Amino acid sequence: MAEEYVETVDGERVPGSHTTVIHERRSSGGAAMLMAVVLLVAVIAGIYLFSQSSASDVAKNNAIASAASDVGSAAKKVGGAAEDAAHKATD
Repeated sequence: MAEEYVETVDGERVPGSHTTVIHERRSSGGAAMLMAVVLLVAVIAGIYLFSQSSASDVAKNNAIASAASDVGSAAKKVGGAAEDAAHKATD
């Protein structure tokens, strides 16, 4: 919306001079505020998803380490049983 102003001198119009000032009003910035909020939510969601993927990688690595430990324990038991069987067979 534009507004016009006419310059006057001592309350009277000056003949032959005319000044027009156009004043445009800008919006209140609601769209910019909305975009800022959307960007903030996107950043927070990205951080959350990144932290969840890191936690799942740690859990996966711990599960693999635990399984490897269990396999090692089972191999020791089989080795011990084989030695006992060998001693019994030779005696």
